[in-house]
Amino acid sequence: MDSDNQDPRQSLDSSLESNNSQELNTQPPVLMPQKQSGAAKRAISSITQKTSIYLPVFFVLLVGLIVLTVIDLNRTSTSQNKLSTQNLSTSALNHIASSNEVVGGSNQVLTVQSSSIFNGQVLMRNDLQVAGKLQVGGSLSLTGIVVSGNSVFDTVQVNKNFTVGGNVNVQGNTNLQGSLSTNGAGTFGGALSAPQITTSSLQLNGNLDLNHHITAGGPIPTQSTGAATGSGGTTSVNGSDSSGTVTINSGNGAYAGCYITVNFVSPFNSTPHVLLTPVGSSSSSLSYYVNRSTNSFSVCSSNSPAAGQTYVYDYFIVD
Repeated sequence: MDSDNQDPRQSLDSSLESNNSQELNTQPPVLMPQKQSGAAKRAISSITQKTSIYLPVFFVLLVGLIVLTVIDLNRTSTSQNKLSTQNLSTSALNHIASSNEVVGGSNQVLTVQSSSIFNGQVLMRNDLQVAGKLQVGGSLSLTGIVVSGNSVFDTVQVNKNFTVGGNVNVQGNTNLQGSLSTNGAGTFGGALSAPQITTSSLQLNGNLDLNHHITAGGPIPTQSTGAATGSGGTTSVNGSDSSGTVTINSGNGAYAGCYITVNFVSPFNSTPHVLLTPVGSSSSSLSYYVNRSTNSFSVCSSNSPAAGQTYVYDYFIVD
C-alpha cells in the first residue's frame, strides 16, 4: 500500500515513537543552565558598569545637599540673632512725649524717619554711635575723649592739664598766658620775641647783634683790701662778677703792690679775661695791672700811689 494511502493513526503513532526515541537518545539538559548563567553574568556586569558611573554622581549630590543644609541652618541662626526693626509712628511719638513709656525691647531697633527734638535731657545707658556729623550748640562736658582720626576745633579751652603724647603742630599763633616749661631742646625757625629771657646758660652759634645796652646784673662780689694801700687806706667794689667798678683810697705810706682783691660770687670754669679801664687822669698815673684766677682778680701797681689819693677803675670780665 502507498504512503499516501496510509492510515493517519499509524502515521501519528510512528511520529510519537520517533520523538520518544529522540528524547531517550538525548543527553541530560546541561546546556540550558549554562546559557542562562552567561546571561546572568552579562546582566550583572551591565549593572556594575552603570553603578560605577552613577555612584560618584550620587556622592557629589549627597555632599552638595549636606553643604546647602549647613548654609541654610547658618542663615536661619543669623536671621534669628539680628535685631528686628520697628518704625515709630506719629501717634507713638505723641504718646511718648506725654508719658514715660518704654518703647520696644533690647532686641529691637527703633527707627525715626523724621527729625527729632528733645526738649529735656537725654540719657544714653549704653554706647552712642553717630553715622553722620555731630553738632553741639552748647558746651560739651566729657570725662574722657578718644579720637582715632583727625579733628578740627575752632576753640579749645583746657582748664586743667593738657598732655600730648606725640608731636604738636600749630599753624597759627600760640598765646600762653602762663609759663612755658620744656624738658628738652627748643627749636625756632623764625624770630623769638620776648620782653625778658632768663636762662642759666646761653650758647650762640652765630653773631650776637645788640640793639640796646648790655646790663650785667647779679650779686655784688666780696673784696679785701691789700696792705699796699698804706695806713688808713680803704677799698670798695660795686657791680657783679661780669662788670663793675673798684675804688682805691690810698693812705699814708702806700707803696707799689696789690691794693684790692675782688672775689667772684660764682667761680668761672677757666681763668677769665679781665679788662680794666682807669677813670680820670689820676687813675691813669699808676702803672696798674691785674692778677686773675677762676675765683678772683686783684688790682695792683708797679709804682707807689700818692698819699690820700682816690683811684677808680672800671672792669669787664669775659670767660
